[in-house]
Amino acid sequence: MPVLPGAEPFTHDGSTRTGILLCHGFTGSPQTMRPWGEHLAAQGYTVRCPRLPGHGTTARECNRTRWPDWYGCVEAALDELLERCERVFVFGLSMGGTLTLRLAEQRGADISGIVLVNPSVTTENKLAALLPVLSRVVPSKPGIGGDIAKPGVPELSYRTTPLRALNSLRELWQLVRADLGRIGMPVLLFRSSVDHVVEPINANIVANGVRSEDFTTVVLPDSFHVATLDYDASTIFRLGSEFVARLTEETPQLAGEPT
Repeated sequence: MPVLPGAEPFTHDGSTRTGILLCHGFTGSPQTMRPWGEHLAAQGYTVRCPRLPGHGTTARECNRTRWPDWYGCVEAALDELLERCERVFVFGLSMGGTLTLRLAEQRGADISGIVLVNPSVTTENKLAALLPVLSRVVPSKPGIGGDIAKPGVPELSYRTTPLRALNSLRELWQLVRADLGRIGMPVLLFRSSVDHVVEPINANIVANGVRSEDFTTVVLPDSFHVATLDYDASTIFRLGSEFVARLTEETPQLAGEPT
């Protein structure tokens, strides 16, 4: 299946000390994380942002995938980074945050810290309870992409939401919520003050569910859901890098400096 232009994975080999895994969201692509990845690469970090199965192609293909496919993809990228780097951090947007949380629950000893941007672990939409049945007869509904306050900034995402895949995400939410107490590493969570995709209850569930003593929430006042492409992107990038630098006691390098 051809990949949409701009939806390709992002890869950068930098420092062997610190690697960072970026996880994009549901029906989106690495395009939403590329500016963040380029920022981290310029600081000398090794970066991986894989394209999740069923993403960056067609909604029909996405409907053929399930959450274990997406999780297996990011777990493989984590293993690759661990082979190259002394320590690894995981950053995730929306469903990428869901996958980040699941990695932290299952592979906590391998992860030095996580950064979440509008992570999803539930929905208050009452129609979600109908997904197990609805997804069998209706393949899709209108898309959720493009929730960006900044004019003229597009998100490369599907125009429709594949319901079979969404129902699988709902199953993943249940697992993640049940195991939040297994997360004890440092967490930096960004939450947009206005988000038309992920409700505020999601950030509250994460904050109240993990056992991390090192937990910081930052409210993004000027961005909608896809905050990594929005007005507050520079704040996310700066504070994310400061989070890593604090935990590693490592000053970010400029690209090209010795590792």
